[in-house]
Amino acid sequence: MEKMYPVNIKVLSQKGTCEAGHKVGDEFKCVGLTPDGLCMYAFDSMFSFLSTLMYGGEFYWSQDKDAVEVACPDADNPVVFELRRVRPNK
Repeated sequence: MEKMYPVNIKVLSQKGTCEAGHKVGDEFKCVGLTPDGLCMYAFDSMFSFLSTLMYGGEFYWSQDKDAVEVACPDADNPVVFELRRVRPNK
């Protein structure tokens, strides 16, 4: 099995009223399963990004190859998350 990296998820910004109650500074850790307390709609919107980071991939538009920002699908009450791959200390 390929190496799988954990990914930290952090709320960077939140406007309006998040029905899931997410607020700036909330943090979650994803290690292959949906983190407890994370909105399922937000998780769905970030799933492909999480998978890419978990399995060592990168995003060409991101200057930090271990991180990417993803917004939830609620355009009226957007929550923006930072997804950051956790690499072991070398």
